[in-house]
Amino acid sequence: MRWTLSGRAIILSLFLKCGRAVLLHARDLNTALQPSYDYIVVGCGISGLVVANRLSEDNVSVLCIEAGNPDNYEEFIQVPQFVGSDIGSQYDWNLGTAPQTFLDGLPRPMPQGRVLGGGSILNAMCWNRGGADDYNTWEALGNPGWSWQDLLPYFMKSETYTPVPSQELAEQFSINYNPDVHGHNGPVQVSYPRYFYNQSDLLVNLFSALNLLGVPTEFDPNDGTSSGAAFIPTDIDPVNQTRSDARRAYFDPYASRPNFHVITGNQVTRILIDSVGGTVTEKTPPTRSSLSVESTASIAAGEGIFGEGSSTPPPTVDGAGAGAGAGAGAGARYQTRDLPSGLRITGVEFAPNASSPRRTVTATREVIVTAGSFHSAQLLQLSGIGPRALLERYGIPIAVELPGVGQNLQDHYLVGTFYPYNNVSRSPAQLAQNATYNAEAREEYYSMKTGPWTAGSPNAVAFPSLPDTSNRSADILLSANDQPAARYLVPNLDRTLIAGYSAQKDALVRQLSARNNAAWEIINNNIGSLTVAIMHPFSRGFVEINSVNPFQAPTIDPRYGSNPADLHILLEALLFNRRILATPPMLELQPAQFMPTIDANEDALMQIIANGIRTEFHPSGTCAMLPRDQGGVVDPHLRVYGTQNLRVADAGCGYHQNGQQWRSSELGAFIEHSKYLERDINLDLIPSSVSNVVGKYFQQCCIDLHVVCGYDYPINIFTEHVIDTNRRT
Repeated sequence: MRWTLSGRAIILSLFLKCGRAVLLHARDLNTALQPSYDYIVVGCGISGLVVANRLSEDNVSVLCIEAGNPDNYEEFIQVPQFVGSDIGSQYDWNLGTAPQTFLDGLPRPMPQGRVLGGGSILNAMCWNRGGADDYNTWEALGNPGWSWQDLLPYFMKSETYTPVPSQELAEQFSINYNPDVHGHNGPVQVSYPRYFYNQSDLLVNLFSALNLLGVPTEFDPNDGTSSGAAFIPTDIDPVNQTRSDARRAYFDPYASRPNFHVITGNQVTRILIDSVGGTVTEKTPPTRSSLSVESTASIAAGEGIFGEGSSTPPPTVDGAGAGAGAGAGAGARYQTRDLPSGLRITGVEFAPNASSPRRTVTATREVIVTAGSFHSAQLLQLSGIGPRALLERYGIPIAVELPGVGQNLQDHYLVGTFYPYNNVSRSPAQLAQNATYNAEAREEYYSMKTGPWTAGSPNAVAFPSLPDTSNRSADILLSANDQPAARYLVPNLDRTLIAGYSAQKDALVRQLSARNNAAWEIINNNIGSLTVAIMHPFSRGFVEINSVNPFQAPTIDPRYGSNPADLHILLEALLFNRRILATPPMLELQPAQFMPTIDANEDALMQIIANGIRTEFHPSGTCAMLPRDQGGVVDPHLRVYGTQNLRVADAGCGYHQNGQQWRSSELGAFIEHSKYLERDINLDLIPSSVSNVVGKYFQQCCIDLHVVCGYDYPINIFTEHVIDTNRRT
């Protein structure tokens, strides 16, 4: 089959349509919801389910509230062949951006998961952690404990990694792995498809072309390497070849836990704030109360928070704890923990829709917001936490003035290309063109769990560096370096945000100057697309409320291309694509350069960039983890500045690569776990015999982590850190 201009229409047919799904009903609030929980998690996406799952491993009660509904295990979600088909479905928030005035003046779609499992239900299943230097840079910006080496154990903890099925395939496509950086007993299944397109041509040719142009093939794309070509793994079950998402990994196997509650079809509309105070001592009883579940009538904010019977206990000295539903029996004593000064968060308000009555539920310990980069910032703003001018514009009482809430929005954004190959044996296009071939592929998938239907993700990618691919890299970076920090930002920003961006810009220039850091990603889809996506954008946007109605979508303006450095880097990416296609290995495939055309000059390419930019689905930064004097919203413990017990633990906290949300959630839960233990190791309040028991319990948790991950984890350092922290308090 030879591609012609009319072949463009085939691309549209690749997005196969499926029948309308049958939704599961939302949890019945009149039978199962308690009036009070120890922890309330807002948003049951990737971050929310991980955090809620990990917290509920202990004897505490956890509620996770999700605006969307559960999926019904539909084919278009589970089967790799249909990757992307659920975008725009009932499982998508179906958001859009403001008109992009630095491009062509048109808005862009902004897909986000609105479903139990969040973005892990919609994404392309590519499992990529990002580069070590990104995390080390993030730590250097003022976030101790978030370096690559700090986070590697949590990457490993989240996955069960299964290598490529055969040594022959491993050698053919250079799919190697380092066992020291992979986990083998985690909740998320990470593996490879059982079918590789064009096993004798496309991928081998593409990697050979990249090597000829100075882009190396990575040994293991998840070992912290920041640049090179690689066939990356996917979050797919190696046995049944279905999507391994957050719901399947972190909820379904644990749904029967009596202390782990999830409700769906309800949106949190406001965070409930009690009062401003100094450092306080929180008291919680060591036994779970017998809470009525006959009614879920609204509980007044603050009611029953400190009283006996309001929360699930920490373990008792003998390790037995109290069973679910046990009353406060003889021998009960209070545990204590010192909280920082700031606002006390007492719970949340929620409703299924704008016309329904609002309900409230209290949190005796903490509220953890994991609603994603857009809705977490929106929720904080609606609750009185955010920029003063914005809150005053809508008459919202100011609880905490934090200029950074909703600012610093950054995204990996891409430009699509189309260079269909005329000399390949098999491609995904043939599934759409040939009904017999597609039927055979379907039968093979369901009977053997092999074949083309297992290969839906764009696994073959590359991350070129700017110095290795462009002779104009020095000019681009010099120009970016000389920019005044505020020149291309939103006008009249708070000085703390300008200071924070100045530090970020300096870091970006340093990173992009290095040959071991990626400037953009090349995404191959096995049909002729070498889409390019910027990896270290200079442009910054914002998300902000445009109404006091929580059911009104916020204004989302990523301000794509607002910093011209990004557009120049994308121009270099498209020019580099031409060099790839001109290499002997790629000429063998006979590519037809449809978009951009081979004769497009640089002005035409810049217009293609302006018209073609779309999200790569990685928005972040809107609740940035940075020092407060640099526009930060949360501290390195994920706690919102100015509050005692409110955290944000999602992609809004900082830099984002696919795979990172799993990791940040594991760490967020682990931080919570360590704080829970700190409460019990307070040496001034608990006899030494008790602290010894709890210290051994914590040490065993670290040993379990070591056994699960096969990683030499510094157990003694963490144990000493927890005890030392409480000595100081």
